[in-house]
Amino acid sequence: MSEQRKAWTTYIVLRLLFFAVPFAALYALGLALGLTMMVSGIVAAVLAALIGVSLSILLLSKPREEASVSIYAWRNRDRTADDVAEDAAIDGEVDAK
Repeated sequence: MSEQRKAWTTYIVLRLLFFAVPFAALYALGLALGLTMMVSGIVAAVLAALIGVSLSILLLSKPREEASVSIYAWRNRDRTADDVAEDAAIDGEVDAK
């Protein structure tokens, strides 16, 4: 697996875990407290999203930086004349619409 793909895979998996684990715990807690499935799911989703964002800001600075570097490297890779012509054609279609 390339380093670029590894950086993105690590970042995405950790972000998903930072949402899924709190969601499952909060959903189970809501059901145990007697909330309906819908209310428990909504409350769990909102709180898990807040927890996930907070954890990712605090703990994922290095994987986020590596993913950012991989995006930069991919965008500024050596491109062939065919790639440049294709991008220009696509940009022309977008501008024409």
